[in-house]
Amino acid sequence: MKIKELKRGILRFTGNYFLAFAINILCKTLKINLVNSESVEKLREQKKNFVLAFWHSTMLLPWYIHSNSGFAALTSLSKDGDLLAKILRKWNYKVVRGSSSKGGDVALGIMVDHAKHGYSIAVTPDGPRGPVNKFKAGAVVAAKKSGVPIVLAGIGFRKKVLLKSWDKFQVPRFFSEAKLIYSDPIYIDQKLNYDQTSEKILECENLLNELQNRASIFN
Repeated sequence: MKIKELKRGILRFTGNYFLAFAINILCKTLKINLVNSESVEKLREQKKNFVLAFWHSTMLLPWYIHSNSGFAALTSLSKDGDLLAKILRKWNYKVVRGSSSKGGDVALGIMVDHAKHGYSIAVTPDGPRGPVNKFKAGAVVAAKKSGVPIVLAGIGFRKKVLLKSWDKFQVPRFFSEAKLIYSDPIYIDQKLNYDQTSEKILECENLLNELQNRASIFN
């Protein structure tokens, strides 16, 4: 039994290692066009942290682009979250585990603390299980409580494969054109009540879907 468990552990470790390696190689082949990147560059010049939000189905590219950049990342407590956490740690993210269903309040508190003390935050507001492209409250609440702005990011690939997952996860093909469109920073007033905060969440959802549609169009 112990030998079988050891073999499984070795296979799992090897698979995780080569997956991270393969993703790194894939992303390096992409022809990436960053649109409105000055909005992020200005925040960095001013040494301001921010919450970066992008849809779960497109997360491969923004995770890669913002590696080694002083980000904390929120990943779920699932097995898929385990794998993502390992990859993000290789890319020097400060990983926080939790989701809207498990560990959410604790994880949100940790992320707010990180945003106040040295880290920007990267989140998928419809993760880890959907509904697809529906903006959950966490990103807006984190920005509101920490006083940092939200930046939304729409991502498109000219050539891609759609996986048979709940969100039709997008995997770009090698050497594909890729586009990432940043929004301008969105500041959330800390004095907003529940209903006003809900309106901001809906505004962010609509804007992110608009950015996503724009990023998916290639001339």
